[in-house]
Amino acid sequence: MAYVPVPKDLANVKTKIFLNLTKRQLIFFSLAAVTGVPTYLFLKDKIDPGLAAILMVTVMLPFFFMAMYEKDGLPFEKIIANIIRQKVLYPPVRPYKTENFYKEIDELVKEESLHGEKVEKRKTAASASGSGKKKQKGKKKKRVVQKPVPDKKGKRSKKAGKGKKKKK
Repeated sequence: MAYVPVPKDLANVKTKIFLNLTKRQLIFFSLAAVTGVPTYLFLKDKIDPGLAAILMVTVMLPFFFMAMYEKDGLPFEKIIANIIRQKVLYPPVRPYKTENFYKEIDELVKEESLHGEKVEKRKTAASASGSGKKKQKGKKKKRVVQKPVPDKKGKRSKKAGKGKKKKK
């Protein structure tokens, strides 16, 4: 019985059209023939035929390369398009820029402290001259203590009763 190898990954299998070549390879080989053969026919009478053949092969080599080259499943044209996109169309260096909020906060605090010092200096100068308001001495601020709030049942809630009690 005949043994036929079956590839494990069918994604790599390409459809062959003519002479076991893919459509892409046929296109590039025909482009190579269209450019190389006229080059040889034009040059064989003017220079040595051996040198004309070498020039014909030199003209055809880029097309052979484009027909056969493939890297990571991408053909040559797509690789060149990606390189052009990366190097020419988009900027090569994309710096990572952040905003330092701590620096901005420090600057604001410094501005406020400088502004606050100027205000305090004005107040001290005004009080020294006697035209400023005098502070009242002896009066203290009363401390407000929250009273416990009764629940729906009329009992004190635990949260409200935990505060410090005011001594009278």
